[in-house]
Amino acid sequence: MNPEIVEELIVFAGLMATLGCFTKIVLVLLHRRREPTNTLTPRLDEIAQRLVRVEQVVDATAVEVERISEGQRFTTKLLAERTTSSRS
Repeated sequence: MNPEIVEELIVFAGLMATLGCFTKIVLVLLHRRREPTNTLTPRLDEIAQRLVRVEQVVDATAVEVERISEGQRFTTKLLAERTTSSRS
């Protein structure tokens, strides 16, 4: 075989391999760009559910704090009445 033909075949094979690598890189980038929109929706649903649970916990805590403050007001009122009635 002629050395020039062998050299041209090697250059051609190298160019095809390089072109194939670049094509694969572009395809992977395009696939990754499309993929997050599909995987993002379940993640957003999970975050929304967690926020709902956090909101419920905050509401329940607010109710309990209100009960504690009512109990303190009642206790303070009883103690104030007791000291007033014992002075009389």
